[in-house]
Amino acid sequence: MGTGTLQIDLDALAANWAALDAKTGVETAAVVKADGYGLGVDRVTRRLARAGVRRFFVATAEEGATLRLHLGQGPEINVFSGHMAGDATMLRDARLVPMLNSPEQAARHRAALPEAPYGVQLDSGMNRLGMEPADWAALRADLEAGPLTLAMSHLACSDDPGHPQNAAQLACFTEITQGLRAPRCLAATGGILLGPDYHFDLCRPGIGLYGGLPFAAAQPVVRLSLPVIQVREVAPGESVGYGATWVAERPRKIATVSAGYADGLIRYMGGRARLWAGETACPLAGRVSMDLLTVDVTDLAEVPDHLDILGPSQAVDDVAEAAATIGYEILTSLGRRYARHYLGDSA
Repeated sequence: MGTGTLQIDLDALAANWAALDAKTGVETAAVVKADGYGLGVDRVTRRLARAGVRRFFVATAEEGATLRLHLGQGPEINVFSGHMAGDATMLRDARLVPMLNSPEQAARHRAALPEAPYGVQLDSGMNRLGMEPADWAALRADLEAGPLTLAMSHLACSDDPGHPQNAAQLACFTEITQGLRAPRCLAATGGILLGPDYHFDLCRPGIGLYGGLPFAAAQPVVRLSLPVIQVREVAPGESVGYGATWVAERPRKIATVSAGYADGLIRYMGGRARLWAGETACPLAGRVSMDLLTVDVTDLAEVPDHLDILGPSQAVDDVAEAAATIGYEILTSLGRRYARHYLGDSA
């Protein structure tokens, strides 16, 4: 087979949710936007539902409508982007709960779906999504009188526990939601790890479920094995790959591997990332191209049929560091050409 194999451990995913849930003492939801962080929202959500998740978060109403088809009518599905123009039918038919982000969205929702539940997203200092405190203050009484199910905000710096903005956003959110009857939610994965002051009534982990930082204790969820197409001897002075950026200083053995930036392996990682044969690291030699990687396998006594770029020896954030990005981008960029294999309960 000429394509890589992406192995997704659903039991590890569920174990990560359970470990984060055990830290909170409140309800723990799950963020499954972007096709379950690129891992397949149908399999991911069914396994999380079996683990006990009863509330899910997605980015858009379109994602929510797809998710409802997979989950059935039981769990609650919240939409971060709120009620956008043209969303009313999807929100109604799929029984989605929009997180209203502005007075305009509040007016749109109340006009189109006056009896339908909604949440509200509040800006506590990130300046990205959510009602400004002044707008919330003006609308709060009216919104509380309706079927308000949740008030939430989002931390900008929760992956940096010592950053002063965490405490500032906590203080702001606490102040503007004081006395609210509806449940409150501030913490995603990083917020959970900041401690109980940030937990309120509901937490909504995302990246930590999938094995990413800042949840350093997470079990690895993905393994990406790439097939070796051929192996060649490269003499001193010969170059490898586009631009001739890598030149052998001594005799080297180079494996050409089937995967590239078309498969989500970001071009910047050329010359920085490593693949693994068991516990032996094999550095990339030269640039990442669209469909191929070239890997220095000189130190291997025998070159295997596949090399791992994600797996027991290298986590998603290790690959992200080599690509000068974050684990979120690596996961959500994993290409559709990989043969996907699911392990564990509900696979």
